[in-house]
Amino acid sequence: MSLSRKRQKELKRLRSSAEDLWGDQQEVLDRANAVAREVSRQLSAITHEEVVPRVRTGYESHVRPRLGQARELASTAGDGIERTLGSALGSVLSIGDIANDTRVRRAVKRVSPTAAAVVAKKSGPGFGAYLAIGAGIAIASGIAYAVWQTFRADDELWVADDEPGPASTSSPAL
Repeated sequence: MSLSRKRQKELKRLRSSAEDLWGDQQEVLDRANAVAREVSRQLSAITHEEVVPRVRTGYESHVRPRLGQARELASTAGDGIERTLGSALGSVLSIGDIANDTRVRRAVKRVSPTAAAVVAKKSGPGFGAYLAIGAGIAIASGIAYAVWQTFRADDELWVADDEPGPASTSSPAL
């Protein structure tokens, strides 16, 4: 295909112009990459200087004391449960030991022969077992509620210390 000289000149100029445009685009992209790298570096520095200390302060002032309170509450509740259930279990076992003692059985037989049969007869878990199970469930639910109250989301923890002022319309000079 043969082109006129005028058309060839126009195509050459257009090709030159396209090459210049391509070079300009490459420069713009290189500059944009440099700006993006600088922004990333600045954001990292701001994060280390501003965000990390604020998060650390929030953790130290709000979360850590709550964890300590929860640990102390769980320890206190555990000690109380241990004492209560230990006392109840010790009482039940001592009553069972007394009831199974041969001297007590002989004394009961002397008083009433039918009462001895009632003492010897075992029908399954009694009132004390159900009472102990109910107390254990009540205590466990109390502990679960206390832990839930301690770890639930609290909107007051995330309120900013300083309220932002009115936004200014002029931007500061860089």
